[in-house]
Amino acid sequence: MAPTPLRTTVIGSYPFPGWLEFACQHLAEFGPDDLTELIDDAVAVAVRDQLAAGLDVITDGEQTRLDFNLSFYGFLEGVELESKPPRRFGPPAHDQRGKHKVTGELRAPRGLGTVVDFRRLQRLAPAPGPILKASVPGPYTLSGRLLPNPRYPDRWALTEALLPLVRDELVALVEAGCREITVDEPSMSCYAHREDPRRFVALFNRTVEPVVGRCRLSTHLCFGNYKGRAVGPRRYAPMFPAFLDFHVDEIHLEMASREFAELELIGEIARRKAVAVGIIDVKSYYVETVADVASRVRACLRHAPADRLALAPDCGLSQTARWAARAKLTNLVAGVREVRATL
Repeated sequence: MAPTPLRTTVIGSYPFPGWLEFACQHLAEFGPDDLTELIDDAVAVAVRDQLAAGLDVITDGEQTRLDFNLSFYGFLEGVELESKPPRRFGPPAHDQRGKHKVTGELRAPRGLGTVVDFRRLQRLAPAPGPILKASVPGPYTLSGRLLPNPRYPDRWALTEALLPLVRDELVALVEAGCREITVDEPSMSCYAHREDPRRFVALFNRTVEPVVGRCRLSTHLCFGNYKGRAVGPRRYAPMFPAFLDFHVDEIHLEMASREFAELELIGEIARRKAVAVGIIDVKSYYVETVADVASRVRACLRHAPADRLALAPDCGLSQTARWAARAKLTNLVAGVREVRATL
């Protein structure tokens, strides 16, 4: 099947409905059947909003990824979860995310939960319908919230311990019928300026090796978006050309929030693989108009061909209010369709 020209996609996350955030503060009051209903309803809302926008690719909105028993770290054995970060007041920043103590061998005997999430998405999404995508954080990004100890003396050792757990999860997703997966490694792009990018490439490729060619693989390179804040120097130059050797079908870049700096890079990527360009700024409450989107798509087409180009928000939408996320996705699709009709 020929690729959809200028396909519209998302990274993974979608804002929680207000009632879900409220419920998360009172999870202990819910029974298991209540929680199942709660999660189904939240995913149904995320799916409905994405369908209404008209996206070519949707996710479950990562509605189960809470900082409680449903988080990725909650699936790990050998971890003591930190519920209170060291800095709790003042302007929001990444140091307000707690780090977890490692107390034993890192294991995930139940997997990381994404297969259950994907099967729920299959059940709740229409068939036939848009492409269903799962998003899984890579081992280097996951290692960032864990504290080294004598057994795992640094972040690299933690990453090596997590790598087979993520790799097994990717295999399980493919075997569950998932045909599109984003391996989300924003920490690699945040810290490529101070680490050897070729080491990142080798780690990434070992992680995805068993599923290469078995699904459409992508990765998302951004500079952090916790509370709408970046954490790394916002330049792609330190990553390339090394990151062109990622074993993926598509590389996603954050562009809108950076006023499309380094846009010419998408041409270099498109010679090797598909490129997804963030043309919607999830850090801004300016809602891009249809005309804005169409103009940005045309700018991208000056560097990359339509059949190698996808359009998306810069990052996941979890840090963007739902009213803005809905409006931004709707205008994203409308603007892309306007240009697609002229091809």
